[in-house]
Amino acid sequence: MLILLPPSEGKTPADAGSPVDLATLSFPSLTDARQNVAIALAEVSGQKDALTQLGVGASLVHEVSRNTRLAHEPAAPAHSIYTGVLFDALGYQSMTATQKRKADAAVVVVSGLWGAVGFADSIPAYRLSMSVGLPGLGKLASYWKPRLAEAVAARAEGHLLVDCRSSSYAAAWVPDPDRTVAVNVFTERDGTRKVVSHFAKHTRGELARHLLTRRGKAPETPAQLAKAAAEKWSVELVPGTGRKAHALNIILAD
Repeated sequence: MLILLPPSEGKTPADAGSPVDLATLSFPSLTDARQNVAIALAEVSGQKDALTQLGVGASLVHEVSRNTRLAHEPAAPAHSIYTGVLFDALGYQSMTATQKRKADAAVVVVSGLWGAVGFADSIPAYRLSMSVGLPGLGKLASYWKPRLAEAVAARAEGHLLVDCRSSSYAAAWVPDPDRTVAVNVFTERDGTRKVVSHFAKHTRGELARHLLTRRGKAPETPAQLAKAAAEKWSVELVPGTGRKAHALNIILAD
């Protein structure tokens, strides 16, 4: 089982540590592509209209400034850099050592800067959304799509993929639909369902934690995933088609 996550928008910078070593990150075939994105990001982040180009507000000026010196910023494991609703619900720091090893092996974070990283990969804090376009590279989702398809394919082969990514990050890599289950979260009141982004992030984080901390074997099929999720929530499994992944719908009472 692999659990695909989006990065958090905000990051928690490392207090100390060595800078990122691109050669040590998971999926080393992405090293050159990562370097290209980092160079383009540093250039854009140093310009007067950097905030506009990166689609962020004035309160994030310090985070954008950090983008210009990522090669020298201290790095730390991705599970400590990525913070926010989803990652708080996943609760890596409160896991046992065995559960942490499972998370390090199973979690892949799809990223606008790195393409994809493992949960234990050491990276600096940065600010870059997958929806951004960078000079010379274009829209990042399009830039990464063929590269991730090649780089992550070997790691994904034979695994059930639990896809907890948001739409912009899902666009950067479309895995084998037969082995992929997209996780959707709805609230329901009087038979009417609504999509809610905040609760979706939280619930996807809770699902990831449940899958990594529950006893027994990890799910190997969509049906087994639905059964595992049903231990905590009301769920339905929508079978995929030849070109569309399966969907696990988690229904929350409103």
